[in-house]
Amino acid sequence: MTELIPVAACIFIAFGIGANDTSNALGISIGCGIIRLRKALLLFGCFVLIGILLQGQKVMKTVGKDLLDVNPSIISISLSVAAFLIILSNWRKMPLSSTQVIIGSLTGSGVASGVDINFLSIFRIILSWIISPLVAFFTALLLYKAMEKTISKLSLFRIEKILRSLLLLSGILIAYNTGANELATILGPVIHSGLIEKVRASLIGSLFVMLGAVILSHRVIETIGKGITTLDPYSGFAAQFGAGICVLFFSFLGMPVSTTYCIIGGISGVGMSKGMKTVKLDLIKKIMANWILSPSLAFIISFAIMKAIS
Repeated sequence: MTELIPVAACIFIAFGIGANDTSNALGISIGCGIIRLRKALLLFGCFVLIGILLQGQKVMKTVGKDLLDVNPSIISISLSVAAFLIILSNWRKMPLSSTQVIIGSLTGSGVASGVDINFLSIFRIILSWIISPLVAFFTALLLYKAMEKTISKLSLFRIEKILRSLLLLSGILIAYNTGANELATILGPVIHSGLIEKVRASLIGSLFVMLGAVILSHRVIETIGKGITTLDPYSGFAAQFGAGICVLFFSFLGMPVSTTYCIIGGISGVGMSKGMKTVKLDLIKKIMANWILSPSLAFIISFAIMKAIS
C-alpha cells in the first residue's frame, strides 16, 4: 500500500506540470495571439511523451540514482510535499519550478534520514539552475538581434507567415523538453527504485500532464505570456526558442533544470533589448524570490516530516 503513495504523488506532480509548464510551451504564443490553447494541447501532450521516451533517461538517472540513495519513505514524503507545493503555487498563479521543488524535497528527506547524499551532484544541479536562465537570457537576446538584421527586412506578410511556423516549432521544442527534463525529474526516483516500469510511467505521466494542461494551465499562461513584458510574435519566438535551446542543452548533460525559469530568462533578455522600461522588474524580483524560497521550503518541510516520522 505504501508503494502507491509515491506513484500517486507523481501523478499529482505531473498534473501540476501540465497546469504550470504548458505556459512555457504555449504562454508566449497565446500572449501573442497566434495559437489557441485547445488546438495546441494535443500536440503538446504528444511531444511531452516523445521527449521523455527519447531523452529522459539521463535526467532520470541524475535524480533517481546519482543524487542520493532513495527508499520508499524518502520518495513518498518528498514527492507528496512537492506535489502540494506545485499545486498551491499554480493556484496562486505564480510560476514555479517543479524541478527545484523535487530536488529540495528529496535532499531534505535524505538529510533527515541519514542516507548517503552526493553533494557534488547537488552542487552541479544548483549551478545549472543559476547558469541556465542566464544562458537563455543571452541566447534569446542574440537571436532577437539576429532576427532584426535578417527577417525584419522581409515584407510584413512573409514575416508573419514565417513567425507563425517558428513559434509552433519553438512550442514543440519546449513541449519535448518538458518530457525530457521536467517529467523525467519527477519519474526518475520511482523508476530507479523499481516501483514502476519506465514506459508505463512515461505513458501515465504524459497523460496527467495533458489533463493538467486542459484543466488549469490558463492560470499561469496569463502571467508568463503577458505579465513580464509586452510580447509580439517576433520577440516571443526569440524568447521561447532561446529558452528551448538552453533546456535541450542541459538535458543532454543530464541536468534537471527549470524550463519555467529559462523561459523567464528568455523573455527578460528580449525585454531588455527593447529597454529597461518595458520589463516589469517588480514581477521579476517576485519570481526570483520564489526561485530561492521554493526549494528551501521544500527542503525544510520534507526534513521536518521525515524527522517527525523517524
